[in-house]
Amino acid sequence: MKPLGINRVVIAVRDLDRAVRLYSELLGATFQDASAGAERFGIKAALSWDAGIELVAPLPGRDSFIARSIEESGEGLRQVIFAVDDVDEARVKAEEMGIGVVQTIELTQDQLRQYFRDRFGKFKEHVLNPADTCGAQMVVGQFDWK
Repeated sequence: MKPLGINRVVIAVRDLDRAVRLYSELLGATFQDASAGAERFGIKAALSWDAGIELVAPLPGRDSFIARSIEESGEGLRQVIFAVDDVDEARVKAEEMGIGVVQTIELTQDQLRQYFRDRFGKFKEHVLNPADTCGAQMVVGQFDWK
């Protein structure tokens, strides 16, 4: 497995539209709506591939990790997603080290077309247990661009 750098950071916000305006103006970032894929997690999202930022906000009236996280800790950085060339090898390595995998997210080709305009041939992430990674909300992922 080879590390390929940081793919993006995830920032939890209360008001997604306000945050998109802020980061767009401050950094010149361009965002795309990514809520269609995020709604199953009780959130709405916007992605900026050029800035490496994913903004997430809780959906009103829905319980979610992000809603609870904002309630407990306020807005801010929640995850760092590290790109690797072989995400399944990264998972095996993590498990060998005693690091738990909390969740796996793998998108189908139909989902990639729908959510990401068919930019990727593969999009798979393993969310690691922060209790096992020195408190860091760490994700390893494989993102094969077309």
